[in-house]
Amino acid sequence: MMLEKEIFKIKSFEDFERLSLEVFRFQYKNVAVYRDFCNFLNTEISQVNTLEAIPFLPIQFFKSHKVLANNISEEIIFTSSGTTGSTTSKHYVYNLKLYEASFKNAFSRQYGAIEDYTILALLPSYLEREGSSLIYMVENLISASNNNNSGFYLNEIDALIEKLLELEKQKQKTILIGVSYALLDLIEIRKFQLKNTIVMETGGMKGRRKEMVKEELHEVLQQGFGVDVIHSEYGMTELLSQAYSTGKSLFSCPPWMKILTRDTEDALSYIKNKTGGINVIDLANIYSCAFIATQDLGKTIDANTFKVMGRFDSSDIRGCNLMVL
Repeated sequence: MMLEKEIFKIKSFEDFERLSLEVFRFQYKNVAVYRDFCNFLNTEISQVNTLEAIPFLPIQFFKSHKVLANNISEEIIFTSSGTTGSTTSKHYVYNLKLYEASFKNAFSRQYGAIEDYTILALLPSYLEREGSSLIYMVENLISASNNNNSGFYLNEIDALIEKLLELEKQKQKTILIGVSYALLDLIEIRKFQLKNTIVMETGGMKGRRKEMVKEELHEVLQQGFGVDVIHSEYGMTELLSQAYSTGKSLFSCPPWMKILTRDTEDALSYIKNKTGGINVIDLANIYSCAFIATQDLGKTIDANTFKVMGRFDSSDIRGCNLMVL
């Protein structure tokens, strides 16, 4: 499919908008649940000529519907984490090579060659279940690093501490990627002064600790690891692309991904320079839905940069709960 080859060659906003409109037309024609949603909104397809005119599918649809183009079969199903008894999101992924191309390209644009790094992963809550897109990505990056020191750590905290200290002595560039509560657990056991290690949190207390605002979390982690900034990854089960923050919780999107912020009182209107609901365009999601209205709150800083401010309270999702077919 030509669209697959084009999305990683985007050079300008004009390229992005043109491809977004092509993907929209493809998905309206081929993804039944998205077409039904657009028709529910009485969308005039011929008048969808800008990004803002494209309907964004509420992310809850990934819990209640199979979001996949007609007449194709999924290669894998990624699932979200959830509390016992809760409904989880399912992302039916037709082409894993597309996901791999997306996260490898996004990583190298932000950090350079993966082969330059040792990747240490502290993701216990993800490792303990099946179907995590994050585990798939990190496993792939660990393999691509081609470094015997790279790997996952579940309960081997002493071994992880020893490895971090060993890599610091060697002045080896390292990325420690971890879920928030596990990183906090680690620095309660041992404080560090890391000079060659990037600490990247993927969010989430998973019910293991009291939720903290990002600024407080990052301050505690900076002190515990002895680093100037904490990096972050913004991704989710329903996406095939990630945005990265290299500090101050300012996320940058790769060229095939973009954030718009919708009015919290009117899901079909957009705002700038103030907090709104995060709508994601992820053109790697060719075969499911590239236009997703999330339950995150954020603020766009410029055309390529955004900040995540928090989450909608479940009682406040005015623009989404009326859109359930």
